[in-house]
Amino acid sequence: MIREFFAGVRILGRGFGMWRTHPKLLALGLVPALIAFVLLAAALTPFGLALGSITDWITPFADGWVTPWRELLRAGLGAVLLIAALALAGAVFTALTLTIGDPFYQRIWRGIERSLGGPEPTGDTGLMTTIGEGIRLIVLGVLVALLTLVIGFLPLVGGVLASVVGVVLSGRLVARELTGRAFDARGLTTYSRSELLGSGRARVIGFGVATQLCFLVPLGAIVTMPAAVAGSTILARSLTERAPASLQTADPPPPPRA
Repeated sequence: MIREFFAGVRILGRGFGMWRTHPKLLALGLVPALIAFVLLAAALTPFGLALGSITDWITPFADGWVTPWRELLRAGLGAVLLIAALALAGAVFTALTLTIGDPFYQRIWRGIERSLGGPEPTGDTGLMTTIGEGIRLIVLGVLVALLTLVIGFLPLVGGVLASVVGVVLSGRLVARELTGRAFDARGLTTYSRSELLGSGRARVIGFGVATQLCFLVPLGAIVTMPAAVAGSTILARSLTERAPASLQTADPPPPPRA
């Protein structure tokens, strides 16, 4: 499991390596990522600035507490709220970026598929599918943020445990969303896609966690997003190639019209 986890981390590293071998291709993904980053920063900055006031409003019962217990309580609560917000931010950033830059990221993953050699998948992902997947990712991101918030209130270990759970779960969501294009192009059924992701769970989590941590670096999300799309293409290829033929089944064609 540990070996597979770090294999996922290395796949993201291979995605970053594409900046050296395919700089023009990956540069297509910078503008959508920048737009999404600016929009998200515009929402998070006021939240961060108001964090002190928010924690004061949530804990009026602590107004009469003596120093340093009042400050420790509110600082811990502020940290938990920030962790939950960052967990949600990764999902929102991914969904927003992929939706805004759908044509650019389509070109990126196809270019990476060609560079990997072998048969190139010919399927396509429509814009409405991308939007639907983005909405689903945001809804799941909200659930992860709420879970992270609840865990954060556990005594002693809450803050650390919330950080780990938030990064792991949001990273897995991000990895699932990023591999969607490569799987859709292969015409995989929903069942096959879930089974493939499950068969390489540690590898998927390693890739997702590494991506999520890069997103948390100031301005890192902008450069990371094109590399993550490239890496997710490699990840999808690796999961598909080692899977049994029963999981590489495309959706059946629609029945002919009468």
